[in-house]
Amino acid sequence: MTAVKWVFLFFAFLATFSIASLGIAVAEGSLLIALICIAGLFGSFYGARKLRTKQQSNA
Repeated sequence: MTAVKWVFLFFAFLATFSIASLGIAVAEGSLLIALICIAGLFGSFYGARKLRTKQQSNA
């Protein structure tokens, strides 16, 4: 088995939580919560992409 990459697991959890919270924000009609969720989603994707390119360049 391969080792768990905890940082990627954290980014995946953050993205999942952001998408679920975005659905709640839409149901509640809250623009502020929706914007925070979108920022969290983009942040998790950006962080995972930067980390992956950094790891590929080191390998």
